[in-house]
Amino acid sequence: MEFSTNHVTHADPPKTLPETAELIDLFYERIYAFLRRVTANDADAADLTQRTFARVWQKLPTFAGRSSIGSWIHSVAYHLYLDWRRSSRPSDFRTDAWWAAHPAREPGPDEIVARKDLQQAVYASVDALEPDLRDTIHLHYYQELTLQETADAMNVALSTVKYRQQQALTELQRKLSSPETHLNQLPISK
Repeated sequence: MEFSTNHVTHADPPKTLPETAELIDLFYERIYAFLRRVTANDADAADLTQRTFARVWQKLPTFAGRSSIGSWIHSVAYHLYLDWRRSSRPSDFRTDAWWAAHPAREPGPDEIVARKDLQQAVYASVDALEPDLRDTIHLHYYQELTLQETADAMNVALSTVKYRQQQALTELQRKLSSPETHLNQLPISK
């Protein structure tokens, strides 16, 4: 019997060991990857993957076919993960030393907000530039055209684009670093 990720109905679930082995081959890597992400541990993921397929073998006769076999197997894996988490890891208490040894690789919420605010301030400042300067910045930086491509698109000389770019960058730097211009005073659309 050939299985696909959406094949298998209540009327014809795998009944033999080779059919079940084929089902395991089809879903093992996906289930292991899912459990690896949620447990953050190779050994626990491997153990839970084995438990998942043991439970699938045990519960296969009750598979009603209301969803795809893949969804059903993921559901079994997820519920086993929840049971494992409740029983073997009642709390995720971490010491200060642990947190210090495992700094986040991603920026924190405050950094994300600060970057977004700065990004919006830069966009607002660019939009406030004279049209020729604004268009030069948009084409070169936002559309990622080379200086020559920007000059061709604007139908001006390359030296003009370089001059406008330098003039725009100087003005933006002055605007954004000026003590009397705070980021929260810039017109920012929400």
